[in-house]
Amino acid sequence: MDEVFAQSKKFFDLPHSEKMKLLRDEKNRGYTPMLDEILDPENQVNGDYKEGYYIGVEVPADDPEANRPFYGPNQWPSKEVLPKWREVMEQYHREALIVAKSVARIIALALDLDVDFFDRPEMLGESIATLRLLHYEGKVSDPAKGVYGAGAHSDYGLITLLATDDVVGLQICKDKNAQPQLWEYVAPLKGGFIVNLGDMLERWSNGVFRSTLHRVVLDGRERYSIAYFVEPSHDCVVECLPTCKSESNPPKFPPITCSAYLSQRYKDTHADLKSYDDSKA
Repeated sequence: MDEVFAQSKKFFDLPHSEKMKLLRDEKNRGYTPMLDEILDPENQVNGDYKEGYYIGVEVPADDPEANRPFYGPNQWPSKEVLPKWREVMEQYHREALIVAKSVARIIALALDLDVDFFDRPEMLGESIATLRLLHYEGKVSDPAKGVYGAGAHSDYGLITLLATDDVVGLQICKDKNAQPQLWEYVAPLKGGFIVNLGDMLERWSNGVFRSTLHRVVLDGRERYSIAYFVEPSHDCVVECLPTCKSESNPPKFPPITCSAYLSQRYKDTHADLKSYDDSKA
């Protein structure tokens, strides 16, 4: 974990022109510049005051699987610039998935399912797991003026494993339907994971588990975090689990495939890549 933070800082310290050579592609791999993402358009004036880097499941370009959304080759900084970078990130990607599967087994038991329910190939056996490195610049957030490190949102998938540095910034809202919403800070947990529950888990569990509404509110210090988003396979149909519905508690959400849901959510929150055409030249 320490090594990933160290390598992440090395990347974000590179000149902007170097980072833009690795601008995210249509597979959502690579660099996302400051203000690229607007997670809460109703309340944000600009975008998020953060930059990021997406690393997904590595699939060679000539593999038929690479034609699917969110699968394909990653973009990597050159070895001349960052020699250990790829090796460190790929190891973290592999090991974080093992942790995520352990957490998913606990969730399965809590929902009265077989312990290995989420281990099946159509679930996490062939998951869309995405590592995202994040760097928040030292800008003070001002919610009253719509300025946030990251706007309020819930994550899209099953769970997110979040590793943070020791700078406070993450806030959660336990009851997203409350008016006014009450926000509280989550203390940084060095060496551990903060587990955010995602929207797909809320859909699966019919609201037994609610996705975590969260945002980043900064005090002017730089902040680094590592998010690991865990989603099921492309064709997995996310629909109410048999243990989570009854005559008095019918399904609240229609079934949807994982791939369709993710594609729409990413499209809704990220800037159009065409807007960067000039800056990549």
